[in-house]
Amino acid sequence: MDSMMGSGGGSGDEQESSNPPNEIKSKYRHTHQQIELLEEFFKLCPHPYENQRIQLARELGLEAKQVKFWFQNKRTQTKVQIERNGNNVLRAANERIRYENQAIKEALKTVLCASCGGHPCAKEDHEHCLQELRIENTQLKEEYEKISNFLNECIGKSISQVEPIAPAPGPAFELSPGSFFTQRMGIDQDISSGSTISNSTALAYQFKGVKKEQMVEIAVNAMNELIRLLSINNPLWVKSAVDGRLVLHRDIYEEMFPKTNHLRSSSVHVESSKESGIVSMCGMQLVNIFLDSDKWVYLFPTIVTKAKTICVLETGLSSHRTGALQLMYEQMHILSPLVPPREFYFLRHCQQVDIGTWVIVDVSYDCLQGNTSPSHCWRLPSGCIIHEMPNGCTKVTWVEHVEVDDTTPNHYLFRDLICSGAAYGAERWVFTLQRMSERFANFIGDNLPSLEPRAVIRSDEAKWSIMNLGHRMIKNFCGILNMSGMLDFPQLSDEVNNSEVRISVRENTEPGLPGGTVIIAAASLRLPLPPQNVLSFFKDEKNRVQWDVLSIGNPIHEIALISNVNHPGNCISTVRPFIATESKMLIFQESYTDPLGSLLVYAPIDVPALNSAVTGEDSSWLPVLPSGFIISGDGRTKIGAGPSTSTGAERSSGTLLTVVYQILISNPSSSKLLQMESVATVNALLNSTVQRIKSGLNCSFD
Repeated sequence: MDSMMGSGGGSGDEQESSNPPNEIKSKYRHTHQQIELLEEFFKLCPHPYENQRIQLARELGLEAKQVKFWFQNKRTQTKVQIERNGNNVLRAANERIRYENQAIKEALKTVLCASCGGHPCAKEDHEHCLQELRIENTQLKEEYEKISNFLNECIGKSISQVEPIAPAPGPAFELSPGSFFTQRMGIDQDISSGSTISNSTALAYQFKGVKKEQMVEIAVNAMNELIRLLSINNPLWVKSAVDGRLVLHRDIYEEMFPKTNHLRSSSVHVESSKESGIVSMCGMQLVNIFLDSDKWVYLFPTIVTKAKTICVLETGLSSHRTGALQLMYEQMHILSPLVPPREFYFLRHCQQVDIGTWVIVDVSYDCLQGNTSPSHCWRLPSGCIIHEMPNGCTKVTWVEHVEVDDTTPNHYLFRDLICSGAAYGAERWVFTLQRMSERFANFIGDNLPSLEPRAVIRSDEAKWSIMNLGHRMIKNFCGILNMSGMLDFPQLSDEVNNSEVRISVRENTEPGLPGGTVIIAAASLRLPLPPQNVLSFFKDEKNRVQWDVLSIGNPIHEIALISNVNHPGNCISTVRPFIATESKMLIFQESYTDPLGSLLVYAPIDVPALNSAVTGEDSSWLPVLPSGFIISGDGRTKIGAGPSTSTGAERSSGTLLTVVYQILISNPSSSKLLQMESVATVNALLNSTVQRIKSGLNCSFD
């Protein structure tokens, strides 16, 4: 049999009949042994040649036709069996697919859209959405062409030639994605996932169509104007004859940008200013902060009291945010209860105009149906250009341009400061931005000393906890200075001694503040001394007994100091009043200074609570009730003064000082008489403190 396997199997017999006559089938019967041998041979060679069949028949004692027909039948049976098995497999697969298809159909009935959370739309709705997208795409193409043509005129480049780059890491303030500070503040998160945007999704539909087209047109025109304001110096920008600041030349501006004033009144005046500075943040981080209202308030707590993103019209490209457009609300203040805050509804638009260069423009938008602003202010195209530098820092040039209707005259103490434009000018934004970026850089950097001399704050959590506590204290302090809508006692004003007192009573219900009834007392006055002299008085430990009611006339000593290496006046410190063994209370204090003014804020805090912050625990739950002082120039200029600031003039010949106390009433009562008694006590305390400050400064009432 092995000899028959020498050559490969053939198919020469395939043309012969595969179905022998029935009489032949009945004639030849195979034994069990013969069948086993044939089966074994079939496995080795299912298609034997004729000579192989003859030899096999001879060995098995069979005829050649018997062997031939057996192999034909065997091949047919095998083929049928294979087909049957294949059909069974296909049938099972078909049944499984049918069940899966049915399950998918059932699941589609309850599926929700991953983007909007709604049910899938029908075919007609789908076509309608596609049509809207085509219309919006056409509008975006038109806007793209307008901006591209404008950029060609201004910088000789089209948008297609402007390529985004990754921000260069800076040694002064590195906020890489995933770092501790970016996780806390959320700078590396996509802006489209922010709470303000998700909460405003429904509102966005109100601005589709004509309103959205109008808002886009206003924003694009404002961007065009701001780029020209930033790129042209002389003769558009001139130095003020009063204090040397850069202001707009009104005649040239109105010739270049003819428009109708939004505020039509004889009491309207225009404020304009321009300032540049180096900031230790990279450009993309600044852009993301500016386009998030929560981070915007966080970065400018001494300027912005409240901010909210009303509607996001365009999120912009995710890589560099160019094209972002949103409607926002903002409330600004100058840290005195005597001056009402300014409020704006405005559009904020961002464009990347070159590699590593962004322009962000703000322009007022009348979304109150004819009421331009609750505070009678209108922001003309303002904003900044953010230009990244090779060292990782950023150069920011800021422009502020506002129309103000002084229907209610400014308070006489702050009239010069406001009319000069310094109160809300570009300098204030730039100086605050520089100071805050330096503050973050220093806290995220080197080790900081703790309350115990032998201990050191080594963890990022501990550094953040201390910084967050000080920042929250300053934010709360700035927020209480707006006393509108509270219970005021104007009859307690002390105009005889050139000080104005404001007192209000409120109930603390917010987290992070001591619960109960709080009396807020604030007094503003003018001192005929330079602001730096006044700040030095408050920073001197020996003078603290003259103004700090918490010291009760006893000396205090500083037990910890965290100083900003760039300016020693910007620091966080902890002081211990009384004798250490007799008090479990410390005073947590933060101070800062810049060319426009200074602030010193402090609050009593328990030793265990402060120690928990030093060890890195969450400090957001610690209740703080801040008091403090605001020191600024009075807006007047010394006659014949030489240059002493970046703008080439010595600004102030005097100081505006605001003293603020917050006192928690230990036994609050609904009795109006008892409340008035508490207010009178606080008023007497405030006036006596002002008297001691004046005596300590050795200056008379102005």
